[in-house]
Amino acid sequence: MKKILLSTVACATMMLAANSDYKYEITPMVGGTYTEGNLGLDRNYANGGLSLGFNQFDSFIDQVELGFLRSIEDVDYEGGNRNTGITRVFTNLVKEYDLTSDVSLYTLVGAGVEIFDTEANGNQDGIFGNYGAGVKYKVADNFALKFDVRHLVEADHGDNNLLYNVGFAIPFGEVAKPAPVVEKAAPVVAKPAPVEAPKDSDNDGVIDSLDECPNTMAKAKVDSVGCMTLVNLNINFDTNSSVIKDSYNSRIVEFANMMKANPKLKATIAAHTDSVGSDAYNQKLSERRAASTVEALKALKVDASKITAVGYGETKPVATNATAEGKAQNRRVEAVMAK
Repeated sequence: MKKILLSTVACATMMLAANSDYKYEITPMVGGTYTEGNLGLDRNYANGGLSLGFNQFDSFIDQVELGFLRSIEDVDYEGGNRNTGITRVFTNLVKEYDLTSDVSLYTLVGAGVEIFDTEANGNQDGIFGNYGAGVKYKVADNFALKFDVRHLVEADHGDNNLLYNVGFAIPFGEVAKPAPVVEKAAPVVAKPAPVEAPKDSDNDGVIDSLDECPNTMAKAKVDSVGCMTLVNLNINFDTNSSVIKDSYNSRIVEFANMMKANPKLKATIAAHTDSVGSDAYNQKLSERRAASTVEALKALKVDASKITAVGYGETKPVATNATAEGKAQNRRVEAVMAK
């Protein structure tokens, strides 16, 4: 038992962090309890239960877990014909850290109450503290497998139990995506009457008489002669994903048509991430996002020689990474234009 507890403590001391796009997570669980030898109970028995996680944003703690576990079959007392059922209700604070796009570790610490259907051999209803560590594996966009080990210490007598659980986590209550940032066009200075104000047909902030690049894409940044320098492709990737959702295709199609209509234009597709995860992982993720965007443009018949991909990781944020909204703005893809 001491070796098991020491290994659990070692796991629990790891520093972890996480990100989530959902408010809640519900997890049905099955597992077992390995009891200390002096409790006068079966040494090993099965449990089943359910936990509800409340994801926390802009906080050191990533989740607050509320749940219960109940022995599936009667647990026998030693030295007699008596048995009991055991229910444990608990609250834990959970800390999570992504290792890859699919795998993360987590630690937890908290307290709860255990209730015996039949009290005997010194086993009584009471309060316990617990801590533990686990692994979470994402098997689909909205499902994940969880395995953890928890060390329970009973408050009155210091009795020890080791719980091991397997769960099937289902997130729900998706966080609303922030509205795209609308860039303001430079104001057009009107000439004094009776001269009519000059026209700016493509609304890029440069009047037609000075505009060397008419029909500029909406919301693109332009230079002093009206030629595009930077285009936000308005792709908001899911966390740890480089897959472009269908809802963002219209802006990519518009950009592809513009590139085909202007043979002299070239573009560098630059992708960025927020600060969640390591520098090295975010660099690779941004490169995958840039490459995914280039492939989408090539599929729309844009000449491959006119577009290149580059990833900047988390090195060039345009907003704070301290809020969910700021992180969403930093997970962006832009086209840097050149003639």
